[in-house]
Amino acid sequence: MGKNDEKKIFSLLILLLAFFYVIQIISLSNYPNEIKIPIGENKSLEVLFPFSLAALHDENTIVQSISNINNTNKFKKVYKIDGIDEGEAKYQLKFLGLVPVKKLDINVVNRQYLIPGGNAIGVRLNTRGVLVVAVTDVIGVDGKRYNPAKEAGIKNGDSILEIDNIKVKDASHVVELLNKIQDREIKVVVERNKIRYETEVRPIKSMQDNCYRMGIWVRDKTAGIGTLTFYDENSKIFGALGHGITDIDTGNLLNVEYGKIMNARISNIEQGRKGNPGEIKGMFYETENVLGEIVKNSTYGIYGIIGEEFFKNNKVKAIPIGFKEEVKEGDAYILATIEDDKVEKFDIEILKAQFQQYPGQKSMTIKIKDKRLLQKTGGIVQGMSGSPIIQDGKLIGAITHVFVNDPTKGYGIYIEWMLEQINTNNNFREKLTNSMER
Repeated sequence: MGKNDEKKIFSLLILLLAFFYVIQIISLSNYPNEIKIPIGENKSLEVLFPFSLAALHDENTIVQSISNINNTNKFKKVYKIDGIDEGEAKYQLKFLGLVPVKKLDINVVNRQYLIPGGNAIGVRLNTRGVLVVAVTDVIGVDGKRYNPAKEAGIKNGDSILEIDNIKVKDASHVVELLNKIQDREIKVVVERNKIRYETEVRPIKSMQDNCYRMGIWVRDKTAGIGTLTFYDENSKIFGALGHGITDIDTGNLLNVEYGKIMNARISNIEQGRKGNPGEIKGMFYETENVLGEIVKNSTYGIYGIIGEEFFKNNKVKAIPIGFKEEVKEGDAYILATIEDDKVEKFDIEILKAQFQQYPGQKSMTIKIKDKRLLQKTGGIVQGMSGSPIIQDGKLIGAITHVFVNDPTKGYGIYIEWMLEQINTNNNFREKLTNSMER
């Protein structure tokens, strides 16, 4: 073998090693920045040579880590990390034990227990102020066209909170205020993208009915059917839907002034078909079977306080939640109500669990496997949003969306993203306190 051949072989080996380590670095980049370990449980992490895992500080009071547990591969280290006490431990992945490659936060937490739902609920939501769904011309008594709202900068999707320093209650209240004020210039407080603005509007007397108008169409409430995801027997907090309630015309998330969830009676199911998602149809009455009060409408579901009466009639045991890194592809099941008031279990398959560092509604792709559910609904239908997803005895998430072109498939959200709306939101806690005091 000549020197040139030796150089070629050596270069090839170098390239193969370089390729191998580039793949390892890419795989390391897919490591989550944060790993949760429940107190009293452990987590194993595999790290290949020349990388290693090291604690930044003495973390023995929070976690204990041991490497190479029952491992015969000298090029692979398996780190077993035991959660001892609640707190945060900081680790680093290092190259050759020297060069930091990635930081890793190990959070030791109490694993929360929640009661899974699956109950069909009616949702009634009243907006804060009124939502502008259209801006239009007003034909004045002089026959001319005017657009006071447009001239004042008011747009579709804006919430009108105050008119002439008076808090707006609902759509009829807007009409009442404008006819009382008539044609003088007034101050209007508008909210857009969570920012408040003040503008001035002069109402126009309409030729149509001799009433004073701003040139807007507004909405102050909405209602529909959904599914309860979970409730906490200690705090009495519930979560449902897995996605927010938006206005049908503007697509904007509705600001909640107050709302209720009620027991819904399933009356009919429209089967889902390719290109046409089905729907669970039900009835609910505001004067009876009120289950709880809605406090928050967020991108990741609705939340509030559930009533004592519901707990008396629903003797279901709490189960542990599953963290997002524990979710795996394979068998799982959902809880849903498709007839009478009976919550039932239906088999599904998790096709893909997404790596998500930040909240998102499409955390996992799921497929309905249960033959009875497929026969009854055709798959996932409107009204099943919020159906809890359970895997290995843990509550891991909720259904959020259906694939329009394949109703047997859809998306689910991790339960952690739903709980984050409660645990890390001071505004929610303040509203919750006010709600409980009423």
